[in-house]
Amino acid sequence: MIYPTIEELTKNEFNRYELVVGVAKCARIVTDEYVEMKNKAQKMIDNHETDKPLSALVDPMYRDKKAVTIAISDLEMGRFKMVHPDKN
Repeated sequence: MIYPTIEELTKNEFNRYELVVGVAKCARIVTDEYVEMKNKAQKMIDNHETDKPLSALVDPMYRDKKAVTIAISDLEMGRFKMVHPDKN
């Protein structure tokens, strides 16, 4: 069984296709955050501000999980919300 279920994520307000689009947009945000974090860490290494390896400077959540998995988790926890464009 897949957890969380589609019904839990959409709360019966969205269909599965809207969920896919929402998760994809969230995954893009997660990927952008990872790239930004990695670039900052690389600059610190290049400027000799730290002696830690790149893997130690990047958040393990972003480093060890796929963006879609993080996006689904964030949707479930409420970090991201799906809203209909016509609703306020």
